[in-house]
Amino acid sequence: MTPRKRELLLVRHGIAEERADAADDAQRSLTPEGRERTIAQLRSLVGLDLNCDLVLSSPLVRARQTAELAVQVGLAPELELAAALAPLADPLPLLERWLGAVSPRPAWRRLALVGHEPDLSTLAALLIGVPMALAPEALQLKKAGAALLQWPKPPQAGLLGSARLALLLPPRVLLGSRSTASSCG
Repeated sequence: MTPRKRELLLVRHGIAEERADAADDAQRSLTPEGRERTIAQLRSLVGLDLNCDLVLSSPLVRARQTAELAVQVGLAPELELAAALAPLADPLPLLERWLGAVSPRPAWRRLALVGHEPDLSTLAALLIGVPMALAPEALQLKKAGAALLQWPKPPQAGLLGSARLALLLPPRVLLGSRSTASSCG
């Protein structure tokens, strides 16, 4: 049996209330403009045929709302909350479980991960092989922007450096301000 190609679609949450407007950072919601722009950006991902088998989301309100919108527009049929995607958490054990031989859903092909900055960009950089010291500055996901990582075959010796960056989609591309996406191969 041929191993399945796996992909992760990393999506940063949409525009949220300012920190000063919410007493608790975890409770900050998407703004009305953030909801509107996020819906448009998520629809663009669907239009690019980047549909996912499942959305895994940080439990923080703004990320969860973004993930709920992803399900609403048809990017994925369902979502699960994952504490490993909260700010400053370690998502590698979660990814090792999903990309490993005993995945919770062995037939998946593409997962969406909804989370925060700088965590998602750092994760993407580490997965494509950027050294830890350089990872936080290697790439940046803007609000509701996305990055697509690919594994043509299952990682053999750990996740770090095992992925390929296939797409980096900033909001201006997803909102139609540019005619082509930033493609990395």
